[in-house]
Amino acid sequence: MTPALDRRSFLKTSAAAGGLWVGFHLTEKAEAAATFTKLNAFVHVGSDDSVTLFIHKNEMGQGTVTSLAMLLAEELECDWNKIRTEFAPISEEYGRPQMVVGSGSIRSSWGTLRQAGAAAREMLITAGAQQWNVDKSQCKAANNQVINTANNQKLSFGALADAAGKLPRPSNVPLKPATEYQVIGKSHKRLDTPEKVDGRATFGIDVRIPGMLHAVVARSPVFDGKLVSFDDSKAKAVPGVRQVVKISNGVAVVADNTWSAIQGRNALLIKWDEGKTAAVSSTGITQTFLDHMTMPGAVARKEGDAEAVLAAAEKKIEASYEVPYLAHAPMEPLNCVAHIRPDACEIWASTQGPSAAHTAGVSVSGLPPNKVFVHSEYMGGGFGRRAREDYVTEALEVSKATGAPIQLTWTREDDMQNDWYRPASHTRFVGALDAEGWPVALQARIACAPFGGLRNGVSGTGVQGVNDIAYAIPNILVDYHAIDVGIPVSYWRSVGYSQNTFFTESFIDELAAAGRKDPLEFRRRLLAKQPRLLAALNVAAERAGWGARLPAGRARGVAVVNNVGSFTAQVAEVSVTGGKLRVHRVVCAVDCGQAVNPAGVEQQIQSAIVYGLSAAMKGAITIDKGRVEQGNFNHYDVLRIDEMPVVEVHIVPSTANPSGIGEAAVPPIAPAVTNAIFALTGKRIRKLPISASDLA
Repeated sequence: MTPALDRRSFLKTSAAAGGLWVGFHLTEKAEAAATFTKLNAFVHVGSDDSVTLFIHKNEMGQGTVTSLAMLLAEELECDWNKIRTEFAPISEEYGRPQMVVGSGSIRSSWGTLRQAGAAAREMLITAGAQQWNVDKSQCKAANNQVINTANNQKLSFGALADAAGKLPRPSNVPLKPATEYQVIGKSHKRLDTPEKVDGRATFGIDVRIPGMLHAVVARSPVFDGKLVSFDDSKAKAVPGVRQVVKISNGVAVVADNTWSAIQGRNALLIKWDEGKTAAVSSTGITQTFLDHMTMPGAVARKEGDAEAVLAAAEKKIEASYEVPYLAHAPMEPLNCVAHIRPDACEIWASTQGPSAAHTAGVSVSGLPPNKVFVHSEYMGGGFGRRAREDYVTEALEVSKATGAPIQLTWTREDDMQNDWYRPASHTRFVGALDAEGWPVALQARIACAPFGGLRNGVSGTGVQGVNDIAYAIPNILVDYHAIDVGIPVSYWRSVGYSQNTFFTESFIDELAAAGRKDPLEFRRRLLAKQPRLLAALNVAAERAGWGARLPAGRARGVAVVNNVGSFTAQVAEVSVTGGKLRVHRVVCAVDCGQAVNPAGVEQQIQSAIVYGLSAAMKGAITIDKGRVEQGNFNHYDVLRIDEMPVVEVHIVPSTANPSGIGEAAVPPIAPAVTNAIFALTGKRIRKLPISASDLA
């Protein structure tokens, strides 16, 4: 069992271990790094020549630990084969916030982590110079060694680590120019792959501690339903069941193993007050959206006078688009191990939000913040779902009620039917073209559930991808209706861009067709003042062979987006045979600033495309009587390997600071595909997922 470890204990343990320790703060926003004084990350150079990066940035399959280690290695001049990473213990003393969202891990660590590596390097060089009794300028570091350039004498980092650890940390050490990078910008294999392949890696669901019991929770089948009463006599008769306890979110069954807990839950007799959400259905939600399309909403963006131009326009184009709720569906089901004791509270979780987990621990345990500790584990996918703390709170409540360490596990059905969903959304566009077929006005009215808060009646996440449209259209009006029908919604990979890029890029294609323009040339002209997005578009079009003849029965479509700081363009090549869609090839060009690990960028682009394509072709969460109708992957299907297109990734060279990549390529794939379908069949797809009837 891992002992509770606060920051002071961690530092004492570190000192006892010897070697060189450099502490620093990694935040989620690069511009805020200087405002934090509490340490939450450490570099250790050991006397055995090892280099360890202790970080609070969580790993959910996106390759973060490898790219962060590359930033460190670049400035530290260490041997890449001797570097490893560990997740630092997280407590209140480590500073806040601690959350991995918005594809921000690398861009928020870009300067800070390189500075830490540079500081450690300079301390090692100073220690070497002192041992040789020479001026520091006569020494350099390379490949885990300090070298005396006058006589080529060498001392390993390990031999100097203890002495370097006694030196003051230098500040503002000059960083390498990009022309001298030896690690950054070169493709590296991921550090975590071997341990994930051979089973050494510990995900949340793998955690085992002495005396641990297992629990599942019976929750209301209707969102916001309330527990009225329950009969647990049959549940307690199930072999292995230890206890049945009421918690804030329902009834928990505690057993010797998860299977017994599930069987005990199945035997519960529960009465629920289903409340007003029991009247909600997908058809009713759609009708609510439609009812609001005739009414002005809260203004999100207003440039020029779109209403006047549209009223006087001779050529107007109107179209409405709709998308359903989507589940996150990470492959590792939600789970958490919690143990509340009189003197401490410990949490082991696959979480994107250690800070949120810590807050939940303080709230449920009643202990002071410095007695609550979060141990971050590898995540089997997150996509935004693991930023919520609801599953952590459940585990904590069960542990508090039983006095035992508890591993709480959600089944796939629990996860699918109790998610915080990507919101269903509806948008109506009206556009006007001049006599030459170029757009002069655009109006968009959006209706969806708010998430991330409201400002002047507008959800920033609800309108992103529409209100920040990059195209040069002189008159733009975007308004918004916040429609909350009681279905919980939250961040889903690429957030509002995931649906709104489909809406916007589809309608831009409609405007191009109405103006009798090639969709690529149409975009090129309207993006003339957006050089990075235009460059990505040009690379994608060139590599895809835009305009070149395709095999009979195939067509191309294009879409672009600027999100998480990256500029992405995609060209999809599709065919439709007998009402069946096939995506053969996707060419993606991305300007993500300095690509730290190009191999990782390529992997994330491929991941984003399969995730976005699954949603576009198959994804839908539907509601009937306040209940989610889908329970598992048999009713919420994902793209299979034989359906996956060939994906070509082209990284546009850039000297800008790194930007996000994990979410960058999700939004354009749906409109690139549906625009290709129009080019092939003349049919517009305005509602997702794409259905066979749309293609017939």
